[in-house]
Amino acid sequence: MSNYDTNPFAEDEVNPFADGAAQGKASGQSNHGGGAFYNTNSGRASATSKLSPLSPEPYDRAATVDIPLDSSKDLIAKEKELQAREAELNRREQSLKRKEDAIARAGIVIEEKNWPPIFPIIHHDIAKEIPLHLQSIQYVAFTTWLGLIASLLWNIIAVTVAWIKGEGLSIWFLAIIYFISGVPASYAMWYRPLYRATRTDSALKFSWFFMSYSVHIIFCVFAAVAPPVVFKGKSLTGILPAFEVLDDNTMVGIFYFIGFGFFSIESLLSIWVIQQVYMYFRGSGKAAEMRREAAKGAMRAAL
Repeated sequence: MSNYDTNPFAEDEVNPFADGAAQGKASGQSNHGGGAFYNTNSGRASATSKLSPLSPEPYDRAATVDIPLDSSKDLIAKEKELQAREAELNRREQSLKRKEDAIARAGIVIEEKNWPPIFPIIHHDIAKEIPLHLQSIQYVAFTTWLGLIASLLWNIIAVTVAWIKGEGLSIWFLAIIYFISGVPASYAMWYRPLYRATRTDSALKFSWFFMSYSVHIIFCVFAAVAPPVVFKGKSLTGILPAFEVLDDNTMVGIFYFIGFGFFSIESLLSIWVIQQVYMYFRGSGKAAEMRREAAKGAMRAAL
């Protein structure tokens, strides 16, 4: 009957500070229940698994960082060195300016190579350096110079085909010589003098152009005909060699006729250029100026 002595309505006494196992036994629940805050470790394990705090780093408030500073003597020495360099740069700048002024007074123009754009070898800028009323003449003269290069280059091709078809090797070597000597010679002898004459409007340079350009026209007309007089006839693609090789090989004859067309067009354009330049030369009074200069030179020579 002792089982009925206890109060059935009394609550179980549970110590809230007891461990999880005791609470489970007191409340009649299993240790493996848990929830969101369930801890699988025992109270003793959690007490022994705490990490010990790190020892604090030593910090000395009185410690200082030594930053090397230049002394006053070093600063004065560096200042003097900078002043000396600045004076040297000023001296060089003034010397360069004096040289540029002397070159400008002497009429010397420093020309930068800009043509052809891929591999510049000459200076050429008609749009900026040639007066507007002479640009058309200069452009056509430039076209004749390029036409001469194209004519001599095609001459090499045609003569090479003729050599392959049975002609002698000597004509091929002559065609190479014409190209190697003709291109730079034409630039130096008549195109460059004309460029400088139109840029500076110099009567002396115009007179030199007329003499050298006349030789150029004679060569173009001679190459268009190509008589076997001075040069070996088949080394130039003129009209006479074209008819001669046409009987032996039609393809070689066609190449020679094309070369004849190149030299013919070059001759006609060159004649037009020299006419236009001569008309400007006379109309601008350069002819009278050249005669006066020639008379003065003859007088000085006589005296």
